[in-house]
Amino acid sequence: MTSRLKARRRQDPGSKLARTLIGILATIGLIDTGSITLERWGWIRSVSCPGNNQGCDKVLDSAWGTIFELNNLSIPLSLIGFICYLLILILSIITFLPTASLKKIDITRTIWWCLFLLSTCMTNFSFVLMGIMVFKIQSYCFFCIISALISSIILILTIIGGGWEERRDLIYKGLLISIIVLLGSIIWSSSVDPQSKNISIKNEGSPPEIIHKSSLASIQLAEHLTRNNIVLYNAYWCPHCHEQKEIFGKEAAEKLILVECAPDGKDSQADLCERKNINGFPSWEINGEITSGLKSLEELANISGYKGLNDF
Repeated sequence: MTSRLKARRRQDPGSKLARTLIGILATIGLIDTGSITLERWGWIRSVSCPGNNQGCDKVLDSAWGTIFELNNLSIPLSLIGFICYLLILILSIITFLPTASLKKIDITRTIWWCLFLLSTCMTNFSFVLMGIMVFKIQSYCFFCIISALISSIILILTIIGGGWEERRDLIYKGLLISIIVLLGSIIWSSSVDPQSKNISIKNEGSPPEIIHKSSLASIQLAEHLTRNNIVLYNAYWCPHCHEQKEIFGKEAAEKLILVECAPDGKDSQADLCERKNINGFPSWEINGEITSGLKSLEELANISGYKGLNDF
């Protein structure tokens, strides 16, 4: 009886409805991650984020939003998501093609395993990204949350609709893949964390490298602030100072008037900071007044009387 049950399960191609739903969800994921990628590359206009547009920009432009730079072209994390959703879409429709009729059961079983392993990796990595978004960046991105939900639902549909022969293999391989992905994700997250970079360079007295690429509007704003002698007082070890410069981006931050207040910092002007009574970082000197705290580009533009491009 047990042998016949296993044989029947072995011939079960799984749910066509589940594969159809997975294909639909993968298409939505493609649109989601594809639009983010194109926006990051500047090929389409800024994607509107429901509820909190600045939150989306803060998450996507953070140190965790880019994998690496290649020939002055940033490779955003969303591109990896786009590739994964494309693979899932292809896998979900292969068995519906006429050319897949030969050995269809074998093909279907392989496809279900590929869908399970891929969606498991994506779901676990999404959980790590949600943790980074909440605890590190302290802001949220609507598109990132949607992607996490889509990958989780795809995993659930794969488990329910796969017609699995042996559930124990599914659980064992799922746990193994989850542990590997979680460990790898945490290591990657720590390696790009700006605060961890602060620790590694602390003895050198230099701030961490700015990763985010500046927009034309942020460069014009930085030039405007410099023309009006608006000064940013910061310390190389201060994570919020680094975050303030990341908001401007690399090219724009280089145009700002920066004063290093840490006594052991590179090109330190600690005496000037003491005379100005700088007690917190970052601090801005605007029209002779000192104001402390992280500020958005929109706020700086309003305070300083900036009238140029405002598509930050």
